[in-house]
Amino acid sequence: MKKHLVIAVIAAALFGSLPAARAQWVVVDPTNLVQNALTAIRALEQINNQIQQLQNEAQMLINQARNLERLDYNTLNRLRSALATTERLIAQAEGMTYRIEHIDRELARLYPHEYSTVTGGQMAQQAREREDHALDGLHTAMRMQGQVARNLSEDESVLSDLVGRSQSANGALQAMQATNQLLALQAKQSIQAQQLQLTQDRAAALELARQAAATERGREVTRRFLGEGTTYTPHPVHFFGN
Repeated sequence: MKKHLVIAVIAAALFGSLPAARAQWVVVDPTNLVQNALTAIRALEQINNQIQQLQNEAQMLINQARNLERLDYNTLNRLRSALATTERLIAQAEGMTYRIEHIDRELARLYPHEYSTVTGGQMAQQAREREDHALDGLHTAMRMQGQVARNLSEDESVLSDLVGRSQSANGALQAMQATNQLLALQAKQSIQAQQLQLTQDRAAALELARQAAATERGREVTRRFLGEGTTYTPHPVHFFGN
């Protein structure tokens, strides 16, 4: 309907623009005029379609550029710094360290299976060292707990920043990078929880080993006190020949 209306308007304009005939008649072909008008309309529609296509392609390129825009925010260094701090606390552990060869050597020296060949002075020295090891294990675990508690506030700040960046991401790449950093934060917290559990288990193991060694030492001290000779056997004593 619109196309017919446009054709009628164009035809009327063309007829109106013709000069008034004075001395001669002007022959006009209406079919040719209509055909030219239709051709002009089709050309105009093609131009409009091309313009719309170019606009769509431009918008697509803009969207692609937005999706490829990188996130100008990185929490990796902060996460690494927190893990480095807890790793230093573990490395600073004294006494019974976490090295396997050192553990085997110290267990054999300070927590023997039996004390028959250990002197009294050695027993006392070993008992003091075991006490020191148990205390150091407890100290390390408590320091780790304190550091983890301090890191929680930092993790809360990182989490808040990452969630905000993710929600305000301009494109897919920024959203993906924010998600990856959230996963890194989760992994960091998991590693930190394992480190904390490690120090707590170490403290508990040292205390249990100390108690077992104290029990065995007490048994050996009692055995030495009683001796291995003939024990005293009470028997009646007669006085004055009675």
